Amino acid sequence: MKILAINPGSTSTKIAVFNAEQVVFVSNIRHDVKELNYYERVIDQFDFRKSLVLQELEANNISFDFDAVIGRGGLLKPLQGGVYEVNDAMQRDTLRAMRSHACNLGALIAVDLASKIPDCRAFMADPGVVDELDDIARLTGSPLLPRISIFHALNHKAVARRYAKEKNCKYEDLNLIICHLGGGISVAAHRKGKAVDVNNALDGDGPFSPERAGTLPSGGLIDLCFSGQFTHEELKKRISGRAGLAAHLGTTDVAAIIKSIENGDEKANLVMEAMIYNVAKSIAALSIVFCGKIDAILLTGGIAHSDYVVSRLKKRITFLAPVVVYPGEDEMKALAASALGALTGELPIIEYS
Repeated sequence: MKILAINPGSTSTKIAVFNAEQVVFVSNIRHDVKELNYYERVIDQFDFRKSLVLQELEANNISFDFDAVIGRGGLLKPLQGGVYEVNDAMQRDTLRAMRSHACNLGALIAVDLASKIPDCRAFMADPGVVDELDDIARLTGSPLLPRISIFHALNHKAVARRYAKEKNCKYEDLNLIICHLGGGISVAAHRKGKAVDVNNALDGDGPFSPERAGTLPSGGLIDLCFSGQFTHEELKKRISGRAGLAAHLGTTDVAAIIKSIENGDEKANLVMEAMIYNVAKSIAALSIVFCGKIDAILLTGGIAHSDYVVSRLKKRITFLAPVVVYPGEDEMKALAASALGALTGELPIIEYS
């Protein structure tokens, strides 16, 4: 079965073509910031990005005959994890989405391209707004501020299924703690196939990361909001974008920071150790979800390529459960696997409503 996967990001659009599980073509179409700034809203980039996808396929002699086109999921309303067929309701809600991000274009481009191919189906899977939280995990000390589930659901679910397959069992039979280490860091407790507790990795709680502030002292944050030093938008960037490693060290390049540490940079060493310490605390905290009965801890994301970070993290968490590392975030493979599972009947197709 021939599958086209489309992953729109902030400054790029990744595409990949698969024959069943075998990747046959991958391309990362990068967009000049000046080109993107021409569009007032991200959603207005639809025709621009779609045309580039078609041009890239044609330029590489990829025949336009797919069994399925799957796009990265957008920031819709909270959803259960799984594979969704793109329908009118999803398209309508995507166009009205409160949160603006290039990922919102994924399903829209997928269904538009699929509509031009006989018997081709359009899917999206495990968007960042997957919400499978237990009620007890959703509650905070203020009814005004319930916890929100926004995390790297696609990669979490993909590595969970990969680990289960390697162990000859099902994701739905396991208790896993999964930590995605990237520009944002998400740590989730996956109980029997559902992420029942996870930090809001976009702009909320959890450990700080290369770009995110994570959980902050509440009183101090309120005082800062009313200090008059920053506008609303500036403060938003101070918790997501210009926060974490970027705020402390002026860079999000983990490899460069590690090199600086090796050259004797004590501040860089302290900040990096603090980030690792906070990640370890978040992982350990989720062990109570399973009363300590954890099948494995899975580390994934781009920073999981770093032996420096992984080795130090392991020292703090291996007493909890076996630690397995899946470096990187192969979202294209995860998307294709979801589409293939839907086509073969291995994964149920959920109707969006």
